[in-house]
Amino acid sequence: MAAAPTTPLDPSDDPYTWLENVSGDEALAWVRERNADMSNRLGGELFDEIEKQVREVLDAEDKIPHVSQVGEHYYNFWRDARHVKGVWRRTTPSSYANDHPEWETVLDLDALAEEEGESWVWHGASVLRPTPEQLAAGEPWRRALVDLSPGGSDTDVTREFDLVDKRFVPAEEGGFVRPAAKGSLGWIDADTVYLSTDFGEGTTTTSGYPRIARLWRRGTPMAEAVTVFEGEETDVVVSARRSRTPGFERDLVVRAPSFFTSETWLVTAVGTPEQELVRIDVPDSANVGLHREWLLVRLRDDWETDGGTYRAGSLLAAPLDAFLAGARQLTVLFAPTATTSLAGTAWTRHHLVVNVLEDVTNQPFVLTPPEVPEGPDGPSAVLGRPWARSELPVSGELLSVSVSSVDAVDSDDVWVTTTGFLTPPTLARGSAAPDAGPDGGPASPAPLKSAPERFEAGGLVARQRFTTSDDGTRVPYFLVGHAGVLDGDAAAPTLLWGYGGFEIALQPAYSGTIGRAWLERGGVYAVANIRGGGEYGPAWHQAALREKRHRAYEDFVAVARDLVATGVTEPGRLGMEGRSNGGLLAGNMLTQYPELFGAVIVGVPLLDMKRYSHLLAGASWRAEYGDPDTDDWEFLRGFSPYHLFSGEREYPPVLFTTSTKDDRVHPGHARKLAALMLAHGKDVTYYENIEGGHGGAADNGQAAYMAATHWTFLWNRLTPAGRP
Repeated sequence: MAAAPTTPLDPSDDPYTWLENVSGDEALAWVRERNADMSNRLGGELFDEIEKQVREVLDAEDKIPHVSQVGEHYYNFWRDARHVKGVWRRTTPSSYANDHPEWETVLDLDALAEEEGESWVWHGASVLRPTPEQLAAGEPWRRALVDLSPGGSDTDVTREFDLVDKRFVPAEEGGFVRPAAKGSLGWIDADTVYLSTDFGEGTTTTSGYPRIARLWRRGTPMAEAVTVFEGEETDVVVSARRSRTPGFERDLVVRAPSFFTSETWLVTAVGTPEQELVRIDVPDSANVGLHREWLLVRLRDDWETDGGTYRAGSLLAAPLDAFLAGARQLTVLFAPTATTSLAGTAWTRHHLVVNVLEDVTNQPFVLTPPEVPEGPDGPSAVLGRPWARSELPVSGELLSVSVSSVDAVDSDDVWVTTTGFLTPPTLARGSAAPDAGPDGGPASPAPLKSAPERFEAGGLVARQRFTTSDDGTRVPYFLVGHAGVLDGDAAAPTLLWGYGGFEIALQPAYSGTIGRAWLERGGVYAVANIRGGGEYGPAWHQAALREKRHRAYEDFVAVARDLVATGVTEPGRLGMEGRSNGGLLAGNMLTQYPELFGAVIVGVPLLDMKRYSHLLAGASWRAEYGDPDTDDWEFLRGFSPYHLFSGEREYPPVLFTTSTKDDRVHPGHARKLAALMLAHGKDVTYYENIEGGHGGAADNGQAAYMAATHWTFLWNRLTPAGRP
């Protein structure tokens, strides 16, 4: 093993590349040694107590069983103490309304894992909707494509499943089976699917995802699937799908040249010599959505077109046929302000639910498009016309609200889930129709299921605060703890959580794990809404891209300093945690601002920004961070924790966590910086779960163990005796 460097690493001379060999004998021996050391360091009464408490939360029988409607059934995937890997099950809507629904098991993953000797992790299922003629004839919803991952990695398999006979349809019986790879199968019709996968050398992108979409017919070898679209090796991914709404069936191909750019193509005569592709002509950075007659365009950048100039962050609409014919008069459904951004949309049969963030608080409402007259000139008649607005009656202080359609083909009903830091989640079903209420107005969604409180919240409060970053930017953050502590009566052990990337917004959410392991014991929990995220739309994200990455870190530091300045905590009692891109944040807090923190948790992180684009899916994130193989390295080195480390500097205790099965962010990142710091005698704890993938855990038992590792580490490092 190479001698420990005494200065920050020269990127051309890396002594720990052997730890990038994910399953190499030497690397795994090092992992086992570190895991044993973690157990010796953290194991004990507190660890066991937290692990038990968290496992009780995760295995609770009274969790909300979130469902999807498939025909006459509600389907749910469920894990608990008896179903470690989980069961895919179904019930009827009337039974679901009861406190104790009667569930029918459709697929038992524990039994499947035992039978096949594979640690299967559920990745979801896609059910083929019968045609209107089949539904009229009373035929059941029968065909599904089930995705299963070995050990929780992004790599998975797809198998056709019969929902009536409740069995997989093997390939020898004509069933669709996609071998393990990063990719997908998607229904075209009962005998045809879109196939994106690794077909062999040269068929994936440098990011490791499919670059070819093919049409695969039942009963033919996968190798004979017909190519529909082929992207470039430097793309991120290529995919294809069919929209099967009766009367509006469309085939679509999406090519993503980078993480934030894409091209959407309509395909006619798909898979035949007469096949043609027509691109939907919107900016590459825009997102496209289709529903019946309508095209939705969500902008990341300003768009100047014949119809006018539309601002970044806006949501636009036009009849698809008129747009394809060249019309550019779009209706602005949402335009951002300094404090608002678009959180998401959900179509029902006749309406569009728009979910807006106002200072990181959800405000959903309903829009109803004008009727498109019949005839060839019908779409042009509604160009630029406003959509009618009505409210979706959902309210509550510091609550997150998510809305999804029950069945966008035939129904205007929506699922509405609300949650907050101290408010357990509630699942409701309601209508998006503006006249569905008893008084002829909008109806409040009717609660179906509510989760009970998982921890003692007496005396706890949740607040939103704002602080100011180095360049004068106003940065929000959330704070949860006992009222007196938040008012500065006493410095408390505090965990500050952050992410700050990929336009992802962090919002209030209830966590029984955080409540039991941290808040009940007197800890404070804070969430920083830093730039790089999506809290204020594309501009908030783009303010911390590439060479501007330091802005995200300055925002996080501003929150940390505000927690100290307001008396909530003090540096020795302030811990921080981030995962994935947040792990990169944590690595930079560790190496650039070590004096601010008493402990740092670095989860499934990016840390070596010289090598990141050559490791697993790293190439797909060059639009976010920059390309280290170009002059971009000059600024990338400024936020590459692996290269910022100095053996002569003092650092707070650090916990690194990752997964051997993580095939998205390479475990070598965490391994290498941990090894480098250990070589210099720093206080390093390391744990690598063998399973779990990028999520870190493949089942509730593993998740509880990981949680106990995190919380025990924090208590041991932020309090004198491991207790508040």
